[in-house]
Amino acid sequence: MNKTALVIALMVPSSLLGQETRELGAHEHGHSALNIAIEGTQVAMELEAPGVDIVGFEYEAETAEDLAKLDAAIAKLSKPLALFVLPDAAGCTVVSSNAGLIDEHHDDAEKHAEHEHEAEGEDHAHDDHAEKEGAGHTEFHAEYLLDCADPSALDGIDFVFFDVFPNAQEVEVQMVSGKGSQGFEVKRAAPVLDLSGLI
Repeated sequence: MNKTALVIALMVPSSLLGQETRELGAHEHGHSALNIAIEGTQVAMELEAPGVDIVGFEYEAETAEDLAKLDAAIAKLSKPLALFVLPDAAGCTVVSSNAGLIDEHHDDAEKHAEHEHEAEGEDHAHDDHAEKEGAGHTEFHAEYLLDCADPSALDGIDFVFFDVFPNAQEVEVQMVSGKGSQGFEVKRAAPVLDLSGLI
């Protein structure tokens, strides 16, 4: 399955969940969402997290200090295996990584996200995008594609995410694999997702 098809496979089962999450308060501070799709050796991941959880604020960054926080956060979010640690035995490497800001009050936020996705690795594009977004409940969005030599060894994920972002409290996980779709809640107090027998 190519990357586009994998991302579509990731999004379709979770679209209703994502819509429901937004309607019920996507902006509940401390709560992020992570979608995972596993097909063959490829693992696609999509993360959405409230700005407050990642940088401590949700307003449009204007000061040098706030802009520096955004840059630092995007740099951290661009390293998925430092946030979501997979078993060494799985032999996973990052194929692509894209992180940036979205503003859920903008109708064209998805268009911006897709445009940024095409410009992978260009931090300046993300910075410019962040500066253009207006006030409101800003969220961070990241997409990752991994390749794992031995997907059968993916028996768990260690959420170092909570250590990197102290304001984050819980991650709602929706996973799609050859064995179907499963949902999980991973909390700061128990930051390991057990996937034994689910891949």
